[in-house]
Amino acid sequence: MARFSWRKATLVAAVVPMLALSACSSTGGRTEEAGGAAGGGQVATTERMKVALITHAAPGDTFWDILRKGAEEAAAKDNVELLYTSDPEGGRQAQLIQQAIDQKVGGIAVTLAKPDALKDVLKKAADAGIPVVSLNSGADVWQQVGAFTHFGSDENLAGAAVGEKLSSLGAKRPICVIMEQGNVALDARCAGVKSKIPATENLFVQGTDMTQVSSTVTAKLQATPDADAIIGLGAPFTLTINKAVESLNLQDKVKVASFDMNGELAQAIIDGKVAFTVDQQPWLQGYGAVDALWQVKRGGIHVGGGLPVLTGPSIIDQAAAPDVLKFAKEGIR
Repeated sequence: MARFSWRKATLVAAVVPMLALSACSSTGGRTEEAGGAAGGGQVATTERMKVALITHAAPGDTFWDILRKGAEEAAAKDNVELLYTSDPEGGRQAQLIQQAIDQKVGGIAVTLAKPDALKDVLKKAADAGIPVVSLNSGADVWQQVGAFTHFGSDENLAGAAVGEKLSSLGAKRPICVIMEQGNVALDARCAGVKSKIPATENLFVQGTDMTQVSSTVTAKLQATPDADAIIGLGAPFTLTINKAVESLNLQDKVKVASFDMNGELAQAIIDGKVAFTVDQQPWLQGYGAVDALWQVKRGGIHVGGGLPVLTGPSIIDQAAAPDVLKFAKEGIR
């Protein structure tokens, strides 16, 4: 698999727990032998712990299913009750964090797509002595909100990787499709592309409405005859964008690229419909974040040493996709 890397990162093979609060909620963790957990073996003998995982996930985005699966696997191994909730609106995500504080959880793992909306309530968590890690979004701000480490990809560098790859393929006028306004991670991705291809243009769509995504992309492509590439910032959105490209018979003119991964996207790359994607390995983000919080309880261990733990980016093109497809079908890529 071709990899774009800018620094070495040390990942810790330990374990962590996660489960459910209110919104999207679920339960995890076991107290007996973890027959199906990765690596098998026995569940941790540490005292039962409650961890809240609070994301900005929007309905229908399969990325979050993968991230949550990693968190649940860590929880099952480490005798952790995982409280999972999500809301794409910053103010409501802050309310979910407050709920977790009120429940006196032993740790909080949180995405920081809209950090200004979360900083005050996360200070309350710190004041309550609750350890916090961030994941996925927030590579530039996690220290400011009191997290002791961050699990994710540097989104600006990931965008630069996409820009470099598209440039090598001859693209000069990409369109970068942002499906959630105000999300700092998505903005950073497109900024990274633009740093390598200055003519890159951003297009904002409503990610919660795939019909609107399709119609907006179609109209933009029709109005931009010199566009030669289009980038989706998540697998389901890229697949919708690709259908719009096909409906206009622009497959030979407009290259389709993506961020993130699922099984359908991996197959589209194998079939040559999508040129490549940049994977940030969300399963690893969920697993690592929960595990890091368990490590604090287990031995006062702080993963990362004051630095972020990088889970990507990794470029997956037609040559690499077949090796990834198996794991994508299992829901871990």
